[in-house]
Amino acid sequence: MYEGLIVRISGFMRKIHLIVIHCSATRADKELTAFDLDTMHRRRGFNGIGYHFYIRKNGAVTQHRKLLEVGAHARGFNRCSIGICHEGGLDEYGNPADTRTPIQKAALLELLYKLYKLFPQALIVGHGELPGVKKDCPCFSCDGYRYRFH
Repeated sequence: MYEGLIVRISGFMRKIHLIVIHCSATRADKELTAFDLDTMHRRRGFNGIGYHFYIRKNGAVTQHRKLLEVGAHARGFNRCSIGICHEGGLDEYGNPADTRTPIQKAALLELLYKLYKLFPQALIVGHGELPGVKKDCPCFSCDGYRYRFH
């Protein structure tokens, strides 16, 4: 279907086929710091935050896994993907909604551009678009990003 870029360092190799976008499923009127996210993921048995990148409402982007490190964000697809999570995804009542701030949108676009330069064949998808996933995550359509980069 699509070929991913082969990434090699010290004999390690993995193909990146997907860039998977997630939301933190946090209400719009609440905050979820990287520390909070790390705590949540450790409680689920992960070795820290499962995403490669986290984008806060203020547009701050933090990296939590190296690009060659397998993430823990999309069961069955972790070995061939990079995971990005944005803070938010629920309205103030807890319903799925695109709660991204303008600066978050700009930060995501910039990050996707940088990742596209590294992995030009990787398909950009929302977590909920993956087979077997029954979630609204990331609570917005990723079609525009696919059209922009592919």
